[in-house]
Amino acid sequence: MASLDVPTLIDEIVSRLHAAYIFPDRAAEAERLLRANLAEGKYPEPVSEELCQVINEDLFAASVDKHLRLIWHQANEDTGESPQSDEELIAALREMFRVENYGIRRVERLGGNVGLIALTIIPEASTAGDPFAAAMRLVQHTNGLILDLRPTLGGAPDGVALLASFFFSDGEVQLSDIIEGPNGPARQFWTSGYLSGPRYLDRPVYVLVSGKTFSGGEALAYDLQALGRVTVVGEVTRGGAHPSTVVSLGDNVELRLPIARSVSPITGTNWEGVGVTPDVAVAADAALQTAHMAILDQLLAGGDIPAAVREEAKQARG
Repeated sequence: MASLDVPTLIDEIVSRLHAAYIFPDRAAEAERLLRANLAEGKYPEPVSEELCQVINEDLFAASVDKHLRLIWHQANEDTGESPQSDEELIAALREMFRVENYGIRRVERLGGNVGLIALTIIPEASTAGDPFAAAMRLVQHTNGLILDLRPTLGGAPDGVALLASFFFSDGEVQLSDIIEGPNGPARQFWTSGYLSGPRYLDRPVYVLVSGKTFSGGEALAYDLQALGRVTVVGEVTRGGAHPSTVVSLGDNVELRLPIARSVSPITGTNWEGVGVTPDVAVAADAALQTAHMAILDQLLAGGDIPAAVREEAKQARG
């Protein structure tokens, strides 16, 4: 792809916004602001990482959208090549998913027979199905479960729906609507009627979040919390509710462009700009201990766990 001058970069951004951005009024405001600042000389040549940061500030001022931004990539010094096609970007993203073990950083049995699954990303359902099923098999016999989403920075809507499905008994729970593009249509996401791994039912599930939890991680926490299936513990999340894609604009520059927005059938809204509010507010580094102790208290208050597990829970509770 050819190198960009600044006016061409602004034209490319504006064109993409009007073609696919989910809020036409904000696209119009962004165009007004970008073109005014260009005319006033706020965007000097050449196109650079520093210029992208300045434009990003203006994009946020016009949209208040944490997903909408330019991404700068330094040219490869060995080959001089930096641009990637959209297909190459998708392939690189899927390779990242694979290297990240499809987001599954840690699966563990904690004291008192409490399961833990820690995630960094939530890939699309077509690649995440087997890894998610494998993780759920490893915790299927625990008496309570903790999903650690504190480091989870993103994910695909269908992957979020797939993972959420493990915590409901059938395929009849509506999780969210995704309204695509500036004018729809709306795509509904429901729990799956078929899963290749065991469902996790009738046991407590706690979700850990932090100020870093973003996008797909927030979606999972928000949907499960809205449906009353989990207790969320930790910090208010970053507040990015708009599924997005990445498109190349030229050498070194890509645009992360929100192309859809989430709407909960329970709340009628989403977490954009405000984040997911925890049920139990604690510092992120204390969230795991807090959730673990809360589950142990629930187990010890009940009377339907084996004696050995009860004793282990007492020891873990301290």
